[in-house]
Amino acid sequence: MTRLRCAILDDYLDVALKVADWSEIADRVDVTVFNQPFANAETAASALKDFEIICAMRERTPFPRTMFAALPKLKLLITSGMRNAAIDMEAAKDHGVLLCGTQWGRDPTAPLTMGLILELTRNIGRENARMHAGEPLQKFVGMEIEGRTLGVIGLGKLGTKVSKLAQAFGMNVIAWSPNLTPEKCAEAGVGYATKEELFATSDIVTIHVVLGPRSRGLVGREDLARMKPTAYLVNTARGPIVDEGALLEVLTERKIAGAGIDVFSVEPLPVDHPFRKLDNLVLTPHLGYVTEDSFRNHYRQMVEGIDGWFKGEAPRKLA
Repeated sequence: MTRLRCAILDDYLDVALKVADWSEIADRVDVTVFNQPFANAETAASALKDFEIICAMRERTPFPRTMFAALPKLKLLITSGMRNAAIDMEAAKDHGVLLCGTQWGRDPTAPLTMGLILELTRNIGRENARMHAGEPLQKFVGMEIEGRTLGVIGLGKLGTKVSKLAQAFGMNVIAWSPNLTPEKCAEAGVGYATKEELFATSDIVTIHVVLGPRSRGLVGREDLARMKPTAYLVNTARGPIVDEGALLEVLTERKIAGAGIDVFSVEPLPVDHPFRKLDNLVLTPHLGYVTEDSFRNHYRQMVEGIDGWFKGEAPRKLA
């Protein structure tokens, strides 16, 4: 039997081969791990042109139609998660590539959201850095979140989970999204607000909608202008949901107290990006799903998916 080549992409933390047993397919597949992002689409296509199988981390390396056209040997593409906005699903079908996914065990993004809220309001990381640097006294005055209002944009599974965590901290929670109804809010035990009310009254606004044509630029200049000067914005969803230029302006001009951002329009965030220079902006490098449990779950299912494909099966087929 001819051995096939499998590429594992964007394994920045070098965990793919450690958290799953790839020996299960070692008799049929030679695995190559790529730990760094590709410089551009041409570099990616050149590096991957001889691979029949690719394991992709969701929304890191893009797979538009031109990428599929440049990879004639590709037969199986498995992505982490059951959707990936960076993959052209129709192009996969047209080029005869089987596209499969992996299912989430739990989504660890909700606790990260609360972590960003706590960092913004209590400056834990900043004070830790100052103590390690030898500073004798505290510098920042915190804000209590108990009794404050959290505005949740998007009340799906993740938004609802964040709402319950916030309520455990004693926060009042209101929510809005384009299709959200007062009845759905009542079911989740949170208050309903219009978009204008949410931005004008919330002490913290957190975003939990899926990126798509309707949500791209959903949080714009006018929305940010409605926020209180003492309010914070948190985005652990997707970068393009927020007008990043407008956010940069309000933060630079200190029209809001600050923001906690885990996702960006361009990832990894360029080293010279102006966001990196702002002291009222807490930045994390897309940590939402970055846990050992999450990686173990996804990579094990990728091994399972490859093994199933050899047996004529299509576990968790997407296209």
